[in-house]
Order: sequence, then structure tokens, then C-alpha cells
Amino acid sequence: MSHSSSTSAPVTMDAAQRPLVGIIMGSDSDLPVMREAAAMLDELGVRYEMTIVSAHRTPQRLYDYAQGAVERGLRVIVAGAGGAAHLPGMAAAITPLPVIGVPIKTSALSGQDSLLSIVQMPGGVPVATVAINGAKNAGILAAQILGTADTALLERVARYKRDLESMVMEKVALLERDAL
Repeated sequence: MSHSSSTSAPVTMDAAQRPLVGIIMGSDSDLPVMREAAAMLDELGVRYEMTIVSAHRTPQRLYDYAQGAVERGLRVIVAGAGGAAHLPGMAAAITPLPVIGVPIKTSALSGQDSLLSIVQMPGGVPVATVAINGAKNAGILAAQILGTADTALLERVARYKRDLESMVMEKVALLERDAL
């Protein structure tokens, strides 16, 4: 689908072409995990942009990104971060959009530090949080949120879930056949 590394849509971009989901990460080392969110959005036909926005090293860039997200047409932000993992919470503090946090596994504490940093948000500043390295689920959740206002997208999500069920049932049949 649409993938952009810029933080602002061109003025001439048609609303139907604008990204709906912003995928941000604190560092390029988070990219292998965050690509899973992008892959799910591609599979479900959701336009997105992807970029690096460090809460600690580029705080003004974070502020500008989150402050301008609605104006650029974004509807959901997926933010992945490791360690202190302030990116999702700070984005949520700045934008009124839903923010989905992806805790990134770290070498020191296996991502538990990231998870706890993201889920310990104060009242009034929610961040939906998926499992450590759970960017795939973050992409699905972003599509489900968007699907509440887009019946075609909601049907694509439902089809994806039916396909998951079919895959499991095929494995059940194979196991039962081989066990006999």
C-alpha cells in the first residue's frame, strides 16, 4: 500500500491517497519489528506512512509529528519503542488520535522494560499496548479501529480472521488424519 518516510503529506495529495496510519519508531533498530505492522496494513489494504521519531533524541520532531497527525489525515498511530519507551506515551499526550504502543524487545530486560514503560500511562492519556514485538497485532488493531468507519475494511479484517480459523482447522484435519 502507501508507504512514506516523510512526516507531512504533500499539499496536493488527494484525501483518498493520504496515509491513515502513522507507524513510528524510536530507532532504525526497531524497523525489523515494525515492518510487521506495515505488512499487515499492506495485506489489509490500509495506507500508512513510516518514519523514525525518537522521543529522547528528536523531541521537537516527535511534537511536530504528533501535533500535525490529524491535519495530515492520520487516524491511528502505531508507535514502537524499546527501553525507556516514551515514544507511544508522548505521542498519545500530544495527539487526540488513538495510539497503539509496540514494546520492542531489548537485550537488557527482554522487552519487559519497554512493556512496563508503555502500559504505565497516567489517567487521561491512554495507549493501547500489544505484546512485546507484537507489531503484527498492532497493524491488525489499527485496521480494526479504522474498520469501525469503513465496512469494506472491516470485511477484509473479518476475512483475515476467517482465514486464520481455516488454517487451524486444516491443521486439525491433518493431525486427526495422521493420528488414525
